[in-house]
Amino acid sequence: MTYESITIKDPNPIKRWLQKRRFADAMRAWKNPPPDGLLHVLDFGGGDGELLRHIAVLPSIRATIYEPSPALMAEARRKLSDREGMTFTGKAADLLDDTYDYVFCLEVFEHLPERETVQALAEIHRLLKPGGLAVVGVPIEIYLPALFKGLFRLTRRPGDFDATVKNVFAATLGHPPPNRPTAEITPGCNYYFHHLGFDFRFLQRKISTTFMIRKRWFSPFPLLGQMLNAEVYYLLQKAR
Repeated sequence: MTYESITIKDPNPIKRWLQKRRFADAMRAWKNPPPDGLLHVLDFGGGDGELLRHIAVLPSIRATIYEPSPALMAEARRKLSDREGMTFTGKAADLLDDTYDYVFCLEVFEHLPERETVQALAEIHRLLKPGGLAVVGVPIEIYLPALFKGLFRLTRRPGDFDATVKNVFAATLGHPPPNRPTAEITPGCNYYFHHLGFDFRFLQRKISTTFMIRKRWFSPFPLLGQMLNAEVYYLLQKAR
């Protein structure tokens, strides 16, 4: 099973649409590079490289994908094999300070425990140029979105952590279950595989201590706010 088989090529048409919508939402903050300059872009936790497949289409873009999972990195290398000048790395420590004009981070923070969340925010801050922008997108897993998603998951894997009536009900009330099972995506890197239990309000508080939040928007129906949307996005700026 590949990553795209459960995202942009998932059997469920609504999930496919939502996954593709992620990239359109993330690129709302995107500006093409000036004709006489280069733009350095990083996809932080880039998965199988689908976002950079859409972005890295101009010769004036220098794109890097950081992905710690060897399996996902292998998928990204295959998917981006026709893109020139692409840099791949599984270690954030290999990336240089103050390098990137844009850092994209989609569908990552809902998988990170608190310690890894703080570390990832510090890394993104370190890697951005002064004045650089970060686009962070995460799912909404509380209130009515948690109910809709929970009902969908109950049809796929009943009894799993994110597909029990008790846990779905708790998240629907705005109190997601705290006992999320963890694993290691790579040695020493803890990871939550389930989305349920994530609370974007906690992440927003952490973000606000590190970055200036330039904009926040909900998707796929921005005017409906957090109560009836699947995702929330942040446009962040590093202080000059």
